[in-house]
Amino acid sequence: MYEQFHQYLKVLKYERKLSTNSYQSYERDLKKFIAYLEDQGVTEWNRVHKHHVMKYVSMLKEANLKSATIARHIVSIRALFHFLLLEDHISFDPSIYIEAPKQTKQQPKTITQETATALLNAPNVTTASGLRDKAMLELLYATGIRVSELVSLNVEHIHLSLGFIQCMSPSGKERFVPFGSYAKEALESYMKDGREQLVTERTSAEMLFLNHLGTRMTRQGFWKLLKKYGQLAGIEEELTPHTLRHSVAAHLLQNGADVYAVQELLGHVDIVSTMKYATLAKSGVKDAYRNAHPRA
Repeated sequence: MYEQFHQYLKVLKYERKLSTNSYQSYERDLKKFIAYLEDQGVTEWNRVHKHHVMKYVSMLKEANLKSATIARHIVSIRALFHFLLLEDHISFDPSIYIEAPKQTKQQPKTITQETATALLNAPNVTTASGLRDKAMLELLYATGIRVSELVSLNVEHIHLSLGFIQCMSPSGKERFVPFGSYAKEALESYMKDGREQLVTERTSAEMLFLNHLGTRMTRQGFWKLLKKYGQLAGIEEELTPHTLRHSVAAHLLQNGADVYAVQELLGHVDIVSTMKYATLAKSGVKDAYRNAHPRA
């Protein structure tokens, strides 16, 4: 079973070129599924039947996992069996009739523009690490890029005089994203006065944002920093890098940006992904109308 499983992982990595996060999710989910099958005494893919898959999904539900998590497991399993069927490792697909649980559509979580300002002002810019954190937060809020794109930036990707960055999306598509004067000032300060103080013998010249070891800042490292500054800014709601990304989109649309321009900025493949923020923008307009219009 593991031989075919590893063949499939190679397809995900080298042919479909999944992002690291997506690849690891598939690998993790499918390893759990294979372990379950082995516990059931199933050691060959062509001996997996519908009732095995149904029982596994029932176990996931009994574990009180979120609907989105269960749906992700089912998608991973279906994709694997589709591969096995195409490669003639199995003669039928036992997952074809398994339905994913319905997910309730939730509005993206955002913070207000005032809250964003408090967050961006939280770092202590008298220290090298504070200059770095200020630059990272300002750039993330200025561009709406993903945290994986943020920590992957190299020095050469920053074009200060022109006011834009080059970044690579998880799908491998390069795009150019503009940033404003606040982010430019924060980047200039970090690159002039902060970065050199964080350099160690482990530092590569191309790395932009460095951690305390002098190596590249990680997603997890930035996540911790964001939580720290959220607390310092007195932000009570849950704060994640994606919350900032959602907020950038919502704030742009609230201030009149074209939805297609926002789609291009955020690197959304489908306009539907961007349109969900338009609803938030409309609700913001309604709130402003209610609060300000004398006849509202």
